[in-house]
Amino acid sequence: QVQVVESGGGLVQPGGSLRLSCAASGSILRLNDMGWYRQAPGKERELVAVITSGGATRYADFVKGRFTISRDNAKNTVYLQMNSLKPEDTAVYYCNADYYISDFRSKNSWGQGTQVTVSS
Repeated sequence: QVQVVESGGGLVQPGGSLRLSCAASGSILRLNDMGWYRQAPGKERELVAVITSGGATRYADFVKGRFTISRDNAKNTVYLQMNSLKPEDTAVYYCNADYYISDFRSKNSWGQGTQVTVSS
């Protein structure tokens, strides 16, 4: 059993910052890519940022220069530092973890999501 749990969402004013955290725990042999996605009301879930086990990163164009993804492999945790937040960043943010449970079997899990609201 693997759990993926996000934290750190909340209400922030435009131009403000938030830091999201996501911890993966349970029967994980090795974590691979971890990523953040978001879903706004009435819209499809979209990629925000991904980080590989080696630390390579990829960002959606709409967050480049504002958001930073990082990870702590010792803690099986990924972070998303969000700066210069805009009202259009309002969404539920989901963490995704790709991992091996044995040498040859990989799985993928989602967290329950954390609400980020950017409003004055």
